Amino acid sequence: MIEPQFRWRVPEAVSFDSGYVALAREHGVSERLLSILAARGVCDGAALLRFLAPAQEGLHDPRLLPDAAVALARVTLARQRGERVLVYGDFDADGLTGLSIAVIALRRLGLDAEPYVPERLGDGHGLSLRAVERAVTEGRTLIVTADCGTSSSAEIDFALAQGVDVLVTDHHHAATWPANAVAVVNPQRADSIYPEHDLTGAGVAWKFAHLILGNFEPGSLPSAEPPTLPDAVRDLADLAIIGTVADVGPILGENRAIARLGLERLRTSARPGLAALMLRAGVAVDRLDADGIGFAIAPRLNAAGRVGEAARAARLLLSEDPAEAAALADEIDKANTDRRELTRVALSQAREILGLDGDGGSADGAVGMQLPASRGGAILVRGEWSVGIIGLIAGRLAEDLGRPAVVAAVVDADAGILRASCRSAGGCNLAETLIECEDLLIRHGGHAAAAGFDIRADQWAEFQTRFATIVAASQAGSPAIPSLPELKLDLVLRADAVDYALIGELALLNPTGFGNPTPTIGICGLIVSRVRAAAGGHTQLVLRRSRDVIDAVAFRRPDLATRLHEGDRIDVAARTASRRFGGIESMQLEIVDVASEGSQPGMRFG
Repeated sequence: MIEPQFRWRVPEAVSFDSGYVALAREHGVSERLLSILAARGVCDGAALLRFLAPAQEGLHDPRLLPDAAVALARVTLARQRGERVLVYGDFDADGLTGLSIAVIALRRLGLDAEPYVPERLGDGHGLSLRAVERAVTEGRTLIVTADCGTSSSAEIDFALAQGVDVLVTDHHHAATWPANAVAVVNPQRADSIYPEHDLTGAGVAWKFAHLILGNFEPGSLPSAEPPTLPDAVRDLADLAIIGTVADVGPILGENRAIARLGLERLRTSARPGLAALMLRAGVAVDRLDADGIGFAIAPRLNAAGRVGEAARAARLLLSEDPAEAAALADEIDKANTDRRELTRVALSQAREILGLDGDGGSADGAVGMQLPASRGGAILVRGEWSVGIIGLIAGRLAEDLGRPAVVAAVVDADAGILRASCRSAGGCNLAETLIECEDLLIRHGGHAAAAGFDIRADQWAEFQTRFATIVAASQAGSPAIPSLPELKLDLVLRADAVDYALIGELALLNPTGFGNPTPTIGICGLIVSRVRAAAGGHTQLVLRRSRDVIDAVAFRRPDLATRLHEGDRIDVAARTASRRFGGIESMQLEIVDVASEGSQPGMRFG
């Protein structure tokens, strides 16, 4: 009997009124696709039409953003005065693309806009004093931030004292807002009336670009109708989708509109830097999707700052010279290779410190560890690693163990300062948790799923205890986490119902990504016809249905090559895919999990 790796959860039955079903059919949407859309918040005719409408109709008027009128007026004043501007972004893919969007938009207005990409060690997260000092030295009287600044009140106060205004564009949550910023364009503000709260840093920067390039008059009122989208703004959507995917923005609502516009731009007329980077990454441009961005483009942009100088990535994104772009893409691709090896070694060391490769016991520097299989509590670990990769270690630990992870490393040995990255795995809201610990922290910032902070080394032990206590309290009274993680199925079908018509229906969900994932389908009644191990730790299968066979592949599941045998009757959780080899198109299943036929609740017909 084949034991699954997940506990499958079948979708609840949904009924729709006849009028809604008729409207859906008019637009090529089947009732089974309606059930998937309903689970993603598309529950009525108006929402369905918005989902299916051209991408531009999914955009909101940027004048609805907090402080939009003040921001537009300040940029207009900068143009009138001929001011010099410094654009300050974060050093990750979201911040780098947001910075590039703002620089290009401001330059399009004729402003002298210079990018400033912080260094992890020298500047850290958020607006830095070094950047303010550079602005003063260069005579730049306006700083525009991208993907940061909300938690930089002290630096903004310092800038104001030096005669430099700071205009914040950001998406991070904060307990308080910088009172002396000329504007804080952030949809997370409590007073925000902006309809979309899940924009990333690059998404907010793109809306800021729309605001200043949209021919809006200062003081003009927003409209309920979709705003006109100038070509100069549309052309920046390729950068906005990269930041959206990299920072795990849900691909729904306005983010989905940005993704559709961005993919169109990347597939048809990518800017030189991105074209060169996609070439190095081996990306098939005509079939590029959000997964391709998440696995090929975003990690390379992030690697530039994790291993070496992040400013290389900004130069790549802003380059208009194909030769320069090609050379920078080579550098960044090499940095990504180095980053992978550094991460592999560091992750192994972190797991050893945590006792995950032994008996599961705690070790010095680790708090919150019980048994790895318990999947409860929090993981906190400190090691001698590059601060450029601690976020990757935290992400892998959180993903593997299903609980919040905090990974710290020394950032300033002389001053005794640690820098830490946090990932939540859905276990807690990190931004709010760090606010509860802020008396112990030098600085902090982030959002629910990912955050970071600096802390004095002598405060680390107290922080560990408090953080673990807060996480434990947030989980108190919640149902016990099952030994097997849950796998949510979007549909359950008989094997013969999986066909090209289904693939065509599911394509209406594109682009898929976080919040709107590629559907996982429970498929009943398959018989193993052939199974073999494949290179790279995968398993290839041929599965028999009642009338024919279907090819399947189980990525990163080498175990199935020995656990499955010809003649086994199985159900699978899988995603459908269409593959083209030698000009011939074929259907394939990408298997996520396997169970003996009928062994999972809800996986039986008739």
